[in-house]
Amino acid sequence: MEVPLQPSGTDTVKPPATSVGILGWMRKNLFNSVFNSVLTIVALIVFARIIPPFVQWALFDSLWTSTGAACKEADGACWSVVTNNLRFILFGFYPYDQQWRPLCCVTLIVGLFLYTGKPSRWSKGLAAAWGMSLVAMGILMPGGILGLEPVEPARWSGISLTLLLSLFGLTAAYPLGVLLALGRRSRLPAIKVMSVLYIELIRGVPLISMLFMASVMFPLFLPEGITVNKILRAQAAIILFTAAYIAEVVRGGLQAIPRGQYEAAESLGLTYYQKMRLIILPQALKIVIPPTVSILISAFKDTSLVVIIGLFDLLKTTQVTLSNPEWMGFSAEAFLFIAVLYFLGCFSMSNFSRRLEKVLAR
Repeated sequence: MEVPLQPSGTDTVKPPATSVGILGWMRKNLFNSVFNSVLTIVALIVFARIIPPFVQWALFDSLWTSTGAACKEADGACWSVVTNNLRFILFGFYPYDQQWRPLCCVTLIVGLFLYTGKPSRWSKGLAAAWGMSLVAMGILMPGGILGLEPVEPARWSGISLTLLLSLFGLTAAYPLGVLLALGRRSRLPAIKVMSVLYIELIRGVPLISMLFMASVMFPLFLPEGITVNKILRAQAAIILFTAAYIAEVVRGGLQAIPRGQYEAAESLGLTYYQKMRLIILPQALKIVIPPTVSILISAFKDTSLVVIIGLFDLLKTTQVTLSNPEWMGFSAEAFLFIAVLYFLGCFSMSNFSRRLEKVLAR
């Protein structure tokens, strides 16, 4: 009868405690060299001097439901400027008794975005849900039908305006940017020249200039008696501006595809449309996910520039709140709240892109 071999002592020895777990991670990432060790220690000292006073100011000494007069006597943060004016900051001049309508729109956008965060949930039903949500927002915001009180676009403001500009702007700018990238690589001289002129012209001016042109100069070219809503003009400027940058990113992805992929598609007898839809674009768009998301995040933040042309977005409604004498001097708390909202939006988009990259990498 054979006796089973016993494992040697070295097979059962566990790794040192300093190379696994939290200690192992710290040793590998924070104290793996003299320079990094010094930087880690300096950073810990700085954090130790900054974080405790900030927490004391923001949480323990703060006021949440008091008046502005009481806040001026307090040592901590005055979050009352946010809680007491939350509805105006979020919805601005939209009629007070009708603010459930922009609330439904915002909830619908955020809920669908969070649900879409997992690519495994993508389906035709989800695409239909997005389409129905856009139709619902087109009914709820302006009203005038189904017994809803009409609300002119001039009163759309706050987070609903910010999200609408972002959602429709990014949704329309992406396919337009892809078409411009294909046009710039076209073999037809007229299409290529027009695409190059458009991309270089738009990328050569700042977004603020385009917003001013859309707000001030564009109405001068319209026939007398015809006007276009300022929100639509700002939306068009954001779309045209963002599309030019997306076009250059997508063009880089198209150039990264090996020439053999083009030749293989042509050898199969595929048309130009089939070649791009089935072979080239799926590979190119996957390559450029990180820079594309960076541009979309920048476009989301740049929607705050519409405050320059007098639109009451989330930033503008906050500024109006701070112009009230009762809440003057508490801009730090108000803008910290706005910064958190923008951070959540940008972080969600970044996290979604990372998930998408992992799924497509499989």
